Amino acid sequence: QVQLVESGGGLVQAGGSLRLSCAASGGTFRRYAMAWFRQAPGKEREFVAVMNRIGTRTSYTDSVQGRFTISRDNAKNTVYLQMNSLKPEDTAVYYCAATESPLLPRPDEFGSWGEGTQVTVSS
Repeated sequence: QVQLVESGGGLVQAGGSLRLSCAASGGTFRRYAMAWFRQAPGKEREFVAVMNRIGTRTSYTDSVQGRFTISRDNAKNTVYLQMNSLKPEDTAVYYCAATESPLLPRPDEFGSWGEGTQVTVSS
């Protein structure tokens, strides 16, 4: 079972940027499709972005398309989420997730999760 640890969250003003990182251990990283999810206070966890295991395909939720970029470095066992033009509605705990799949998985296929990192965007 892969273990995931997120970092890079913090407080930023609207319009600013943050880069989240998720370090994986305990598994063969290149076998895993990786994703980011988020959960805002009082809301259900929602899908943000996904990347296949070789980094050739991505998908984003509509609200972050064009502002967020998911990437991965298989040599460092790390997946990233570059977040630009942040908005107050992006405020949430951001979670990294993994699943063994050769494809671009559906959001409900992810079974391994990190503990999350808080992102707060002030207006």
